[in-house]
Amino acid sequence: MRRISFDTFTFAFQVVYLGLMTNLLLLLAASPLVLLLLMTDPATSWPAIAVAAVFAAPGLAAACGVFRQYTQGNGEVARAFIASYRRTWRKALIIGLVAVSGLAVLLVDVRLAGASEIGAMFVPVLLVLAVLVAMTALISLIALAEEPAARLRDIARAALVLGVRRWYLSAVSALVLLGQAWVFTSMPVIGMGVTASAALYLVWANSRFTLRPVLDLEEAVA
Repeated sequence: MRRISFDTFTFAFQVVYLGLMTNLLLLLAASPLVLLLLMTDPATSWPAIAVAAVFAAPGLAAACGVFRQYTQGNGEVARAFIASYRRTWRKALIIGLVAVSGLAVLLVDVRLAGASEIGAMFVPVLLVLAVLVAMTALISLIALAEEPAARLRDIARAALVLGVRRWYLSAVSALVLLGQAWVFTSMPVIGMGVTASAALYLVWANSRFTLRPVLDLEEAVA
């Protein structure tokens, strides 16, 4: 039987450590949101969930910062997470606030519009706008992790334009997140402890490829 080399074993250990530690740090950073999702009925507690989602945004950006540092050879997950959190939390909060506020307004409008025949005509448009807001916010957080010093206006423009232009990549990210949501609702322990960082890593890598034309974000729109 062929023996596993020491380098292969070390790489496997580093990957497992990266996933588990990132899961733990992300869980801590987003603990209010996770607790609300697990312990309350989202249909009635959605205002509190919306507020908690805003404060979870810096954790997502920090986790993406960990992935960026890991690809550059930095395996110190905790330090990378804390450093990325410090660099991005203010802008990440703004992105989270704008995105959550926009989604809340749009989804409430969807519910109100669906109550009448005339209003139902506008539901598809509102849903498309909601998808655009969510997509732009997600790619913006990943762009922020890549370029913390970039202006929010440039980040948002690049995220929106490239997210729409490369819609097929955005669709892949959406499918990954939907799969993670299903795992979280059906198997919360697995979703929080194992698959969260793996799903986020896939989304990060996919969105980073989306942003390749403007990774330095000096030119927000080509």
